[in-house]
Amino acid sequence: MEYEKFSANINKNHLESLKHFISSKIGQTKSFTSSMVSRGVSNNKVDVGVKKLRAVSCFGNEDVGGNIPKCSHLMNSSTEGKFFCGACGCGDKPGTWLLSNGEKYSKLDYPKLSCPLNMPGFTNYIPLSVEGNVNHDPRKGLIEKLTPEDLEKIHVSIPEIMPKDQANQKN
Repeated sequence: MEYEKFSANINKNHLESLKHFISSKIGQTKSFTSSMVSRGVSNNKVDVGVKKLRAVSCFGNEDVGGNIPKCSHLMNSSTEGKFFCGACGCGDKPGTWLLSNGEKYSKLDYPKLSCPLNMPGFTNYIPLSVEGNVNHDPRKGLIEKLTPEDLEKIHVSIPEIMPKDQANQKN
């Protein structure tokens, strides 16, 4: 009798964990699909102001004299000089690096992009002042107070990537 109760309890806990896992994977898949569709076949990109906000949300601005530290989920890639988000579940791959050099399309270039922390610059951003906001990260409040002059100090590039059909026409 005790074994049956114990077994049923374990199975119930396992089922709940499995449901949560599947639900989170479905959410990640929806978010990824939305980002890919927003890029489209012509390599649409976010505007420079939004990319700067995203960069501050991930990397902070201490490197330009500001007081916003990097996100605690920012991870070093196994590729030197590259970084990825450790909270979103995408992993360390060229397509998930937050910033790229030169003409490469990076994760922060996608017009639609979600952040697990709902930070400024991302499609799913929820301001700190909104009731029900569960992310009380003090970094969010600091980012929300940035001025246009503060954002001017952030350096990002928007790659000029030609759609494949135009690139083929040039060859």
